[in-house]
Amino acid sequence: MGSIQAVEVQPDVVADAPFSTLSTRRHQMFPKLTAEEIERMRRFGELHHWQSGDLLFETGLPGPGMFVMLSGAVKVYQRDGLGREHIITEHTRGDFMAEVGQLSGRPALVNGVALEPVDCLLIAPERLRALIIAEADLGERIMRALILRRVSLIEKGAGGPILVGKRNDSRLVALQGFLSRNGHPHSVIDESDEDALGLIEQYAARLEDLPLVICPDGSVLRRPSDPELATCLGLLPDLDNSHVYDVAIVGAGPAGLATAVYAASEGLSVIVLDSRAPGGQAGASSRIENYLGFPTGITGQALAGRAFVQAQKFGAHVAIPVRVKTLHCEEMPHRLELKCGGSITAHAIVIASGAVYRRPEIEGLERFDGRGVYYWASPVEAKLCKHEEIVLVGGGNSAGQAIVYLATHAARVHVLIRRSGFEATMSRYLIDRIKSLPNVIVHPHSEIARIDGDDSGMTTVGLKKPLADGTDHFDTRHLFLFTGADPNTDWLRTCGVQLDQKGFVLTGIDGVNPVCGLGTSVEGVFAIGDARAGSTKRVAAAVGEGAAVVSQIHQMLAATSGEAVALGA
Repeated sequence: MGSIQAVEVQPDVVADAPFSTLSTRRHQMFPKLTAEEIERMRRFGELHHWQSGDLLFETGLPGPGMFVMLSGAVKVYQRDGLGREHIITEHTRGDFMAEVGQLSGRPALVNGVALEPVDCLLIAPERLRALIIAEADLGERIMRALILRRVSLIEKGAGGPILVGKRNDSRLVALQGFLSRNGHPHSVIDESDEDALGLIEQYAARLEDLPLVICPDGSVLRRPSDPELATCLGLLPDLDNSHVYDVAIVGAGPAGLATAVYAASEGLSVIVLDSRAPGGQAGASSRIENYLGFPTGITGQALAGRAFVQAQKFGAHVAIPVRVKTLHCEEMPHRLELKCGGSITAHAIVIASGAVYRRPEIEGLERFDGRGVYYWASPVEAKLCKHEEIVLVGGGNSAGQAIVYLATHAARVHVLIRRSGFEATMSRYLIDRIKSLPNVIVHPHSEIARIDGDDSGMTTVGLKKPLADGTDHFDTRHLFLFTGADPNTDWLRTCGVQLDQKGFVLTGIDGVNPVCGLGTSVEGVFAIGDARAGSTKRVAAAVGEGAAVVSQIHQMLAATSGEAVALGA
């Protein structure tokens, strides 16, 4: 590798972990099992032996499950795509080796090599999930350790791809957002760094090839799409076209994940499909402070991450990023056709596809989309605008959460709203918080007319009319738009599911199929969350609908089963 061995990669710490400093929680990250606890675990696993020098698991290959150490010693270390190694820890008797990805057999993020002859109890992913549920107290300790280990790997960038590119390049920002929203470790090297120049030269990369992505197995992607990156990392599951699920959920926002948790925990076979990441729009919220049970608040990403792990714990299959092309509902069971090819078949379809960010009619918007214009405020975007002046448009709760969060990073936040104030559209606690922020300036009765810039990105935001002080533009490289969203329901238009004039799905409470409150005009198809007409645009409401729809699915499946028995008789 020559000079590449000296490359210094700084991990891009984008995980907002809902935990205290990891250095104080090592005892929870690496707990010791007692002999009695190991005995309780034996019925869930199989005994295996490895010789000194054998690899028990390897970065990029599907993890076989959780290893419970009975004898010997194993070194766990990271090896990145450039062949460099970093020791993470060593395990001996009473330790167990796994992280949260092993709940579903995801590719390993680290290597484990036997330092001497090793005996382990190997617990496969499906048996690991059974153990966590059956042995509640022990399962709680194991789950906490698995989650903390993933958080630690994210903070270190360990086991993930290396991204090389220009820090404000729209594709690089999008890839960082995709990885961070999916809780996957990664690190970034800016193209201006001397080390990055060496990598670009080694791989003969042209400007249009950036960002480069060096995968853990050493393969190199040139300006990849999200699915291409996911395939390289082994994130896309093998989908069986012949398998019939009880429930297929389109959308992994709060509503979809709640459905997955309740349905899977009650014994239904479940698959969740999402085109980007767990959490939906709520997953991009910098902090949700009015969600029941979290008095200090929780980030949308942390809440989504917990729900995602919880769904996997109960055995729900999750396929991300997978985009649904159309729903075929001419006969039962229904079939979801996927844009990547293949299909998913299920007795019940739950529409939880939420909404897509609305792009207002602004001159120059498309030119600078992703090059200074953003529709959410994650740590990736906050890092880009640190100590700079920014403009934000919007007066709802999502805008309020973003204002509060970005104010801790930006030098100044100019907020543009069409109304005279926030009172009609934003929660009181956010209004009061914003008033107390000295670097936030709210400009009522103001709208954007155009966006200007150069080859490096956006430079100016022009207003439709001057402000009271005569200001007619802002010099800024960062514009955040929180101007609402439209229902993500275009994939339903060939199926016969009735939509209202705005594209939201009509359900029983609107007079369609009144026997089932969340049922649509098509039998076996349900709608919940932001995509449903008349829904309350709140995380708690979405979660409630996710729980309620499972009860209605049970009723439908029972009725369908009864009809089948009657016909058979």
